[in-house]
Amino acid sequence: MHLKDIRDKIQQGRRITPEDALVLLQKSELLDLGELANEVRYRKNPKQDITFVIDTNPNYTNICNVDCVFCAFYRHAGESGEYTYTVDQMIQNFKRAAANGVTTVLLQGGVNPAIPFEYYIEMIERTKKEVPEIHPHFYSTTEIIGMSEVSGLSIPDVLKKLWDAGLRTIPGGGAEVLSDRVRKKMGHKKGTSEDWLNVMREAHKIGFKTTATMMYGHLENDEEIIEHLDRIRSLQDEYHGFTAFIPWSFKPGNTPLEKIIPHFASPIRYLQMIALARIYLDNFDHIQASWFSEGKKIGQVALHFGADDFGGTLFEENVHAEANFVNKTTVEEVIQLIHDSGFTPVQRTTLYERIKQYKTSSKI
Repeated sequence: MHLKDIRDKIQQGRRITPEDALVLLQKSELLDLGELANEVRYRKNPKQDITFVIDTNPNYTNICNVDCVFCAFYRHAGESGEYTYTVDQMIQNFKRAAANGVTTVLLQGGVNPAIPFEYYIEMIERTKKEVPEIHPHFYSTTEIIGMSEVSGLSIPDVLKKLWDAGLRTIPGGGAEVLSDRVRKKMGHKKGTSEDWLNVMREAHKIGFKTTATMMYGHLENDEEIIEHLDRIRSLQDEYHGFTAFIPWSFKPGNTPLEKIIPHFASPIRYLQMIALARIYLDNFDHIQASWFSEGKKIGQVALHFGADDFGGTLFEENVHAEANFVNKTTVEEVIQLIHDSGFTPVQRTTLYERIKQYKTSSKI
């Protein structure tokens, strides 16, 4: 199909095919792609609002047995620098975060088989009881698969116990690119694409809301980018359990993959990912731009390429830091960055409920 026909289809609000998406990715001028994505964005979210969440991203352990070649964060048990924090220590961490205005804790760790399943349940229950101002956004699909292996419970049973403990949302980490060719090379112990999709599917059946992510810029090709988007769009058709899509580029620092891929993907590639996702994922309400992974200026530009959310403030973050990639901000700066991009900043919850709208006329 020609670009003009695909453009017409998008402007008519019709769903595009994987073949259409590949043409868009490979043949579109960047600004034309951004313009199309922005049209879709305003059809979905007609206001000038850009949302953000005040959050933090601590880790309870860096011990992991999955050995992904793209990860600089993990350690093996007994290695220098390895750690596992107690639930008490994490609760104190959450209380400090809450005192700084944090409303969401995105908690993840390595897959550490020495941690019993009861630890994860206690973490949720005590967070709900002792730090009620915090929304627990805990545990990636990879960790949940690890819980199943440690406990002997099925994935649905693990998820049901997490739900009964009070968990309601799950982060989308661990997807990388949902192509089994890529996943085998990136971390063959991590499981197949269907393993990630199955955890999400079972979570959505129960009632969990989750995010979908994509880490690109490593071993994937254009067709596999489209495959990833198509697989999450298809799952979203089933239960509409995804709240948002969040892409970011691979950071090679200190990873085994650094010798093969020493550089970040370009800002142009990031804007292509944001725009293509907004067009292709017609059943997703929100596309999240990342000031953190791509830099503040590119994050701002992405707001004009189809994104309607600016992510979180990340009071604490360790995974990218281990790859020698660090961006920091404050709530005030996030508000100003959104304002300076021409939008109205709106603080939200994990579930995209509005907490506070900030005046765009005032300087921070």
